[in-house]
Amino acid sequence: MAFTVRQKVLFRHCDPAGIVFFPRYFEMINDIAEAWFSESLNAPWQEMHRNNGVPTAQIEVAFKAPSRHGDMLEITLTPQKIGATSVSLEFVAAGADGVRFIARSTLVYINAHGRPERWPDELRERITREIGES
Repeated sequence: MAFTVRQKVLFRHCDPAGIVFFPRYFEMINDIAEAWFSESLNAPWQEMHRNNGVPTAQIEVAFKAPSRHGDMLEITLTPQKIGATSVSLEFVAAGADGVRFIARSTLVYINAHGRPERWPDELRERITREIGES
């Protein structure tokens, strides 16, 4: 299932030319992943990160068009695949005139020692449901 968040491009996101400075997109990607865990999976990071975590292990982004100060973006996260310790996600950000970026990332569930660990059964079931697998 897709999860969509609306994000207005703010002054803090932009470089002196008034377009989004590309690292700010990575912050937006992380923000929507955190919101998805909290709102769709009922697994808020502030609780999970007391003993475990879900850092980004891999990310790639294709920038399609610039975004400018004041633009409204719809950023959609779609979970793609769950592994023993990881989940693959796709993010598509679109403005009024089309796609601005497409990103793919892999998050890994880790323990307090920073080592990969199997997803807890209940969280794995929720993610699997979001992907639409049985």
